[in-house]
Amino acid sequence: MSAHVFVDETKERGLLIAAAVVLTPNLSSARKVMRSLVLPSQRRIHFHKERDDRRRQIVGAINGLGVQAVILDASNHPNMKVARDACLVSLVAYAAKINAARLVIERDDSTLKADRRLLFDEVQRAGLSDTLRYDHLRAHEECLLAIPDALAWCWAKRGRWRAAVQRTVVESHQL
Repeated sequence: MSAHVFVDETKERGLLIAAAVVLTPNLSSARKVMRSLVLPSQRRIHFHKERDDRRRQIVGAINGLGVQAVILDASNHPNMKVARDACLVSLVAYAAKINAARLVIERDDSTLKADRRLLFDEVQRAGLSDTLRYDHLRAHEECLLAIPDALAWCWAKRGRWRAAVQRTVVESHQL
């Protein structure tokens, strides 16, 4: 079964990337749930700006979606570009492993050109150019980007926040 992978990062303690996998048949219902969590005064959910009670509500909703996620931890890399490239290479390999149809990465204009170049090369190298599409979107353009945003934040915070998302995070890799 095909899936879409939604990707966001945190740089709070070095680069950590969360990749949330949503099966294609579940995209519509997952979007409905995530849109319902956006408050009237918000354009999107930005997890680090939420109060703890809202964070618990959002994490509970994410855990209820049946989404699975992978954490790529490149926080030990002293060079952010090297760390990001290692994460993107791992993301393409992971997408190939699960036969993903699409990667959706939260857009960061400062890395966009380099990301696209590297992704193009890696997708070609993996033989996925006909099957894997990748997009860089802003968080307000795709509400499901709130999922990896929340997961990355929780994982980086450790303690009770990491424990809260442990059932959704099925793999974590130190890069």
